[in-house]
Amino acid sequence: MKISDQHWRFLLIDQGAVPTLFNFLLNGLIAWFLFRSVESLSLWGEASIGIDLLVTAFLLPFLTCVIANAVATRQVRSGKIPPLPSEYRSLLSGWFQRSSLGGGIFFGIAGVIFSATPVVLALDLAQAQAFSVSSFVIFKAVWAALLAMLVSPLIGCWALANASLKHST
Repeated sequence: MKISDQHWRFLLIDQGAVPTLFNFLLNGLIAWFLFRSVESLSLWGEASIGIDLLVTAFLLPFLTCVIANAVATRQVRSGKIPPLPSEYRSLLSGWFQRSSLGGGIFFGIAGVIFSATPVVLALDLAQAQAFSVSSFVIFKAVWAALLAMLVSPLIGCWALANASLKHST
């Protein structure tokens, strides 16, 4: 049995395009709001690029996980999205049977390790100069959108599998 059109829409639009655009706008706005009164941002310090990226790399996947799990569970329960076919559920069982909090912590830590840490390390090794606020707002918006574009469909898959497993029991 193949994955339905509703599954693809959930993964590509609801958990792909929408979070990408949303995180571009939201993270750009948050960066501007937090740092609008600062002249420039260095990599480390009280108002810093490094800390902001590390925090965002944890919070974005964590919150996406909590939200996507609730949405997927509600949509599978209501019948808007059918549960994944049984052959997919058996492939995805085990690890997928986690709480939103457990999944969120896992994806948040993975975001820090695989997303922010390499970027911050690269900026540090390149001896990056301080960013102007406007440059950082653009950088942060694009970086967060790319992070969302990569992790949101993966998290959506986890949430859909989790919701399907809950629905089948």
